[in-house]
Amino acid sequence: MDNLENNKMNEKTEKEKTNNKPVKHGIVDEMLDWAESFVFAGFVVLLVFIFLFRTVVVEGGSMNPTLYNSQRLILDHFNYEPARGDIIVANSPGLNKTIIKRCIGVAGDNVVVDYNDNTVTVNGEVLDESYLGEPMQEVGRFDEDHMIAFGTYSYVVPDGTIFAMGDNRNASRDSRYEEVGFISTEDVLGKAVFRFYIGTDGNGNKNPGKIGFLK
Repeated sequence: MDNLENNKMNEKTEKEKTNNKPVKHGIVDEMLDWAESFVFAGFVVLLVFIFLFRTVVVEGGSMNPTLYNSQRLILDHFNYEPARGDIIVANSPGLNKTIIKRCIGVAGDNVVVDYNDNTVTVNGEVLDESYLGEPMQEVGRFDEDHMIAFGTYSYVVPDGTIFAMGDNRNASRDSRYEEVGFISTEDVLGKAVFRFYIGTDGNGNKNPGKIGFLK
């Protein structure tokens, strides 16, 4: 008899526990779960952009025809070290502004710019610069300390610096100019890796290029 009463009491207790469990409201709870997931994912993406990436806006035409004014780029700056060919963004104390150029030479490199035959040579190897829009011109305003012959300049890149030029060689103030010179790696903010906004020119025309990774 006692065992029967105990079994009934246990069954009653189990039913009470079951009845006391919170009841989910189906689609509403599912939507809340999805919302929480989206908020968390957004927070993670925000952290990634803060610590690994940043965004920059192209100003001016010194990187035409690769980049154009008002285009938006994603910059990789986490533990970044400049390499030849990278499109870099850097602070320029001489110009008192931020500039975007292409890294041509790193520490120890010998860069020779020859306007007579329209070539750039790094450590004796002529670069393939198919990204240029027009032949380079000797404008007579470059740092003459590096001139080795008429129309030919040689630069030996010091430690802790890079040599950079804009893709629009005839309209770019870069390492060839005394006020810019070799760029300290400490002033390099990162590498432009992705274009996410095309933008328009001053006349409202859509800029060239497309959204995607940069070369």
